[in-house]
Amino acid sequence: MRVSVAFAAATRLWRQALDVPEGTTVAQVVALSGFAREFPEFTDSPLIMAVYGERCDPQRVLRGGDRVELCRPLVFDPLESRRRRAAHRRSGGKRPE
Repeated sequence: MRVSVAFAAATRLWRQALDVPEGTTVAQVVALSGFAREFPEFTDSPLIMAVYGERCDPQRVLRGGDRVELCRPLVFDPLESRRRRAAHRRSGGKRPE
């Protein structure tokens, strides 16, 4: 069966299509894809894995046509970012001193 792996790096989109046997898991496809070789800086901590945007367990068995997505760790807390933008708007756009 044919599946693909996708990763949105900071500067480019990386995609890899693979032909794998039935019963292959997300973790196996990621290992076979060459992701660790291509992006060694992301191998120290576990990445969030998803299939078509739905977070999943690395042991999930894939079906033909599935796209495994690897998600980078967040650089900032989205909730904190929203709070800062709201505070900025309330202050009339003035930067805190």
